[in-house]
Amino acid sequence: MAKTFLKPKCLSDQETHYCPGCTHGIIHRLVAEAIDALGIAGRTVGIAPVGCAVICYNYFTFDFQEAAHGRAPAMATGIKRVRPDLMVFTYQGDGDLASIGMGEIVHAANRGEKFTTVFVNNAVYGMTGGQMAPTTMPDQKTTTTPFGRRVEEVGMPVRMAELLATLSTPGYISRQAVLAPKYVLRAKKAIRKAFQYQMENRCFSFVEVISTCPTNWGMTPTEAIDWAQKTMLPYYPLGDLKTPEPVKEG
Repeated sequence: MAKTFLKPKCLSDQETHYCPGCTHGIIHRLVAEAIDALGIAGRTVGIAPVGCAVICYNYFTFDFQEAAHGRAPAMATGIKRVRPDLMVFTYQGDGDLASIGMGEIVHAANRGEKFTTVFVNNAVYGMTGGQMAPTTMPDQKTTTTPFGRRVEEVGMPVRMAELLATLSTPGYISRQAVLAPKYVLRAKKAIRKAFQYQMENRCFSFVEVISTCPTNWGMTPTEAIDWAQKTMLPYYPLGDLKTPEPVKEG
């Protein structure tokens, strides 16, 4: 009997450490499928973050580097400038990218660095204990906001995709989700498109992915998906926010 669903070649056989219901595994698969489909595994280098995905290099079969907290864009910039023939991407969470790494990603995007970023937004610091992140929703309870995020004290959640899309530098900026099959299919297309733009040396590319964290949210996986769809998606609308100008013929 023919198989219709196969493990991507770029994913290892290593059992993951992620919590039950965590959607990092889905996003890993989408990245691996895009790299397999484009045939670029032999020249791809990923940059691992500090956060839940700190050891994501165990789950892929191509080369990886580990960056200090928030500094993945700086490392990606260095690798890509020294070896522009490589396909370089960072894989970062909201604490890593939108907090300590905010300056790194903004300036990399503004410079138009030709690498790709996959940004996982689960509205909380996952690995370090469930603290409030820049993306935490209003009134959302975390270990550092037990009564909910008070926007009058700490401001509204940061919309990273919209922030980067305001830059005048050409880029591909998209926000997708992995909360249901229809969203996963769209996220897969966006991630592949982001790598395609890098292959063409077109622009910086950034795909934000709305994810869940059932453990730190104090919910079951099903409850977490429902909460993310009802609470996060209205504030973090999905779709392409910015695309580079078409290549002119001739």
